[in-house]
Amino acid sequence: MRVLVTGAAGRLGRAMVKELEERGFDVIGLARQQLDITSRKAVAEVLREYRPRVVVNCAAYTDVDGAEEDPRRAFLVNGLAVKYLASLCAASEAKLVHISTDYVFDGEKGEPYHVYDPPRPINRYGESKYWGEAAIREEGGDYLIVRISWLFGTGRNFVSMILRLAETEGEIKVVEDQYGSPTYTPDAARAITDLILAGARGTFHVTNAGTASWYELACSAVRLAGIKANVIPCRSEDFPRPARRPRYTVLDPFPLKEYLGYSLPSWEDALERYLARR
Repeated sequence: MRVLVTGAAGRLGRAMVKELEERGFDVIGLARQQLDITSRKAVAEVLREYRPRVVVNCAAYTDVDGAEEDPRRAFLVNGLAVKYLASLCAASEAKLVHISTDYVFDGEKGEPYHVYDPPRPINRYGESKYWGEAAIREEGGDYLIVRISWLFGTGRNFVSMILRLAETEGEIKVVEDQYGSPTYTPDAARAITDLILAGARGTFHVTNAGTASWYELACSAVRLAGIKANVIPCRSEDFPRPARRPRYTVLDPFPLKEYLGYSLPSWEDALERYLARR
């Protein structure tokens, strides 16, 4: 089966290409420099050339604060470009697998979000990602929307940034009042691949199991890495930023296990494996 992966140079894109290749798929991985998904013409030409049966869209504008300052760019990449992909994939009978985010929710529920809970984003980034989700559902066709959260893996990410600061500064402040499900890119890629093989359609949540605050994640990373540093908890208000962050966006994985026959490991287990490789 031929699979086209957009945004193939990103954190999840690289993990998806590696997982798919190891499973024996015929993989075409295109980075942003090779395919600008905001060009409908370019997307149409690529689909005509490669004729994939599945398109995994890992391309995205992910600068949460930048989206507040340049919302047009965020909506162009995360919204309109996704509408192009959905329309063209439907026309060519290719399945579209689109990566979305926990930030489509406002974080006020106080318990894990289910796949059909109504989105209510509180920043431009979340709005643009929800725009993309809505466009896919509107265009129809065979689609799979996968919401993920708090990704860490190859490349620059929160964990690598924390470890660098811990080594160089010796003392760091990290917010303790924002909660989510840290997710390791190889684990997410494995589950997404299995969802494709299972013929899954609709919306799924794919995260490692468990809940953590950014502070708890930072403390665990520093401890497991054996770095002697002082991690100090603080409130979101202590770090004012252009974009509001939702306070609690843990995603309930149901019915992921029912489709795949397994649940993703805990984020603690994933963090240990990530640090062992690092």
